[in-house]
Amino acid sequence: MDNAVRDDGAEGGAAEGFGTARAEAWVRAIATAVEKEQDRLTELDSAIGDGDHGSNLRRGFAAVLTALDGLDPAGPGALLNRTGTTLISKVGGASGPLYGKAFRAIGAALPDTALPDTALPDAAALGEALAAGLDAIRALGKAEPGDKTIVDAYTPAVAAYRTAVAAGAGLPGAASAAAAAAEQGARDTVPLQARKGRASYLGPRSIGHQDPGATSTALIFRALAEVTAA
Repeated sequence: MDNAVRDDGAEGGAAEGFGTARAEAWVRAIATAVEKEQDRLTELDSAIGDGDHGSNLRRGFAAVLTALDGLDPAGPGALLNRTGTTLISKVGGASGPLYGKAFRAIGAALPDTALPDTALPDAAALGEALAAGLDAIRALGKAEPGDKTIVDAYTPAVAAYRTAVAAGAGLPGAASAAAAAAEQGARDTVPLQARKGRASYLGPRSIGHQDPGATSTALIFRALAEVTAA
């Protein structure tokens, strides 16, 4: 995997680029994080949901890795689109369609064709792709910030990413800022009352629990920070 990231240009100016190898490294890092945190995600979901968020995501990303093993995508867009399509078909509950649509939207905003290192999507381009993923989640789930969902981690992550890019940060710095914001956003769901999804049926009893979807979103952004820093 280290060699794959270097193929995207981990030396010189191309280190900022987000190409196919870096996209694959991101997806594989997510799968590793989900595998590691499956029990925690399940515990969080058991408190306010069906108790299957961790197992569903683990199964989904295991299927994604299988799909990627037989894929030779020309660009990061094709790889992330395949990721999203696989999640939609393999992950049960709401998280499959939501994350699946997000990855498909991110993929649609990135090149499907092979590019030279000097023409890979830069930090700003990836930021717009990530924002497209958020738009897809909100369009499907109809959730707003404060509803105690994925959106509560994803929204501040995109905002922090864009702020970092506007301040001159490159891809590693912007991704790190997004990860920190997503993690804080997940923690900030604890005092919220759920207004969407199964957790909303609990009413006030949903208060005091961290949202599992926001937590897995934080894992996704932390994985992005790790692979772009490599």
